[in-house]
Amino acid sequence: MPRIKPSIETFAKIKVIGIGGSGSNAVDHMIERRIQGVEFIAINTDAQDLHHSRAPIKIHIGKNLTHGLGAGMNPEVGEKAAEESKEEIQEALKGADMIFIAGGFGGGTCSGASPVVAEIADGTGALVVAVITRPFSFEGAHRTRIADEAFGRIESRVDTLIRISNDKLLSLIDKKTPLLSAFNIVDEVLLQAVQGISDIITLPGIVNVDFADVKAIMGQGGASLLGIGKASGQERAIEAARAAMHSPLLDISIDGAKGLLFNVSGGPDLAMYEINDAAKLITESIDKDAKVIFGAVEDARLKKGEIKITIIATGFDDKPSNTDGELGKNVSNKPLIKTVGAVESFFARESKEDKNDKKSENNVKIEEKKKEESDEWDIPAFLRRKK
Repeated sequence: MPRIKPSIETFAKIKVIGIGGSGSNAVDHMIERRIQGVEFIAINTDAQDLHHSRAPIKIHIGKNLTHGLGAGMNPEVGEKAAEESKEEIQEALKGADMIFIAGGFGGGTCSGASPVVAEIADGTGALVVAVITRPFSFEGAHRTRIADEAFGRIESRVDTLIRISNDKLLSLIDKKTPLLSAFNIVDEVLLQAVQGISDIITLPGIVNVDFADVKAIMGQGGASLLGIGKASGQERAIEAARAAMHSPLLDISIDGAKGLLFNVSGGPDLAMYEINDAAKLITESIDKDAKVIFGAVEDARLKKGEIKITIIATGFDDKPSNTDGELGKNVSNKPLIKTVGAVESFFARESKEDKNDKKSENNVKIEEKKKEESDEWDIPAFLRRKK
């Protein structure tokens, strides 16, 4: 399909800040996956952890306060550390059009420093999006309380808050999933949240969606929804749209949305009728006067015959969420995206080492494999390992 290229290429400057150990892990995962058009920054009180970060820009906050030894699960230390390094953070964020804050609440550094960083980011005039995980229940009530208090402090300082429940992710994976893979899934959701939005802005489109479009939708206020779905086959457009709209990870439905941005990505075979089918399904239940922005992109990274649909819906008049219990008590008038349905392809990627390790095992596990294939249908489609 032909593309219309502007005479002057102007791109929104996007920065992603990983705060604390969880944020650094998320940033490392994004760098490993080679997200394009994004500048990465790692912020930490733990000098050793920061040293191992792959981020090109590293900010060691609270050097005088913590001496590089971390915040010790004390958010007050994290907050003071960020305040101590405020000027350095301001300098790193200068010139950004959009700023993502990534990490996990429940510890000291991210829980304490993130609200301070969000306030600094807001002062730059950039669109500020926080992508934050809530601790697993098994991590204890103390961490949960720290996280809930941190959510209460940050939500009024960002334009959009993507709040991800680790427990909800845990309930969707196979019981045999190794611990490391489970934590990698958390990083994958953080990545998909950032990539889902940044791709809309940075990838050249057949029907282009620019930063101003994203800002117009995400700045409408009220509760917000971000969904990403992939599908292939004869009904791929409809299936991808349904996956984006009805992911098990989403806490609210698209019904009644007053603002909608949806982007369709595919290969050279992406057909107009498919876009029309997806659009009809996506828009049939939104507000009749909703502002709708549509984009289409030819994405070479997708598998042959695959289609991907990204939805950002806003303006729900602060629909209540039925997830996370205590979290529902702290509601602001800022846009709130509760979670992201976007790990549908995670288990489809295996390293060459994993494949080599499994060759010998496969020869002696034919009968076990038959049973696993029948059990596999108990796993949600977007988490199901591709064969």
